[in-house]
Amino acid sequence: MKIVPVDCHYLRPQFAAAYLVHDGRQALFVETNTTRAVPRLLEALQAEGLRPEQVAHVIITHVHLDHAGGCHALMAACPEVTLLAHPRAARHVVDPSRLVTGARQVYGDEAFERLYGHVSPVDARRVRAVADGESLAFGGATLQFWHTRGHANHHMCIAVPEADVLFTGDAFGLAYPELQRAGLFVFPSTSPTDFDAEAALETVDRIAASGLGSALLTHFGAVTDLVSAAAQLRGDLTFAADLVTRAIRSDLPDAALPAWCRQHLGSWFAARAARQGLQPTAAEWEWLALDLDLNAAGVAHRAVRLRNK
Repeated sequence: MKIVPVDCHYLRPQFAAAYLVHDGRQALFVETNTTRAVPRLLEALQAEGLRPEQVAHVIITHVHLDHAGGCHALMAACPEVTLLAHPRAARHVVDPSRLVTGARQVYGDEAFERLYGHVSPVDARRVRAVADGESLAFGGATLQFWHTRGHANHHMCIAVPEADVLFTGDAFGLAYPELQRAGLFVFPSTSPTDFDAEAALETVDRIAASGLGSALLTHFGAVTDLVSAAAQLRGDLTFAADLVTRAIRSDLPDAALPAWCRQHLGSWFAARAARQGLQPTAAEWEWLALDLDLNAAGVAHRAVRLRNK
């Protein structure tokens, strides 16, 4: 079995990956990114000497559009594909209207069109929900599906013991190549609307204890030191959990919490980077602002939800 990472060039190079997996006869993709990335996925397939008709499955770790926005376009190009997803994600692939509406509200129509293009429904007959612990035989290996909450309630990871890898989506953090120059630097994605620090910590521990050699992150690429990565993620997620508690107990109105969380998360991130000898450049801080903004929004959303239960 061969695993080929594909840089989707979403926002910038080496920001979001999809993975082509094949045995020379059959292929599958893990993640699709957006409709803009589908030509890159098909080019990777062709470069491996494979045809679209040989793609048997598309697997998405979760239904956020930078992971699954290109499902319909990729499946239109690959007529034999069945899409595999978490049960809570599968229904949004079949009817993406809520995802599209929410993303347009966040990004605005112009940015949505630039980032995602057209997002269409996938025929329900070509979508299969997979249960926690379910497995799939493929290419002489067994893919094992794990439901992994924390980043999103509809998130799953895919373990392939024979290949010694685990596709982690956003469940095991983000590790941008530009930030690895002072050693491994991983941080979590705590974006809205399902962020749950306790569940995220359980997922990190499960992945770290898997015994597998590599975590293949969507953002971005392989992490081979799972123990060190998990330690970093635990520290960040513990801080985020504490920030949720402090936000709930504060006198701040709900509307003020995102900015308050952003300030504290930004200070924490900068201090942790400095402790590890990493000094992001001005350009890096500019694109890191997107992750920090989303992470703060997720922490604030969690606090508001718990405060108003």
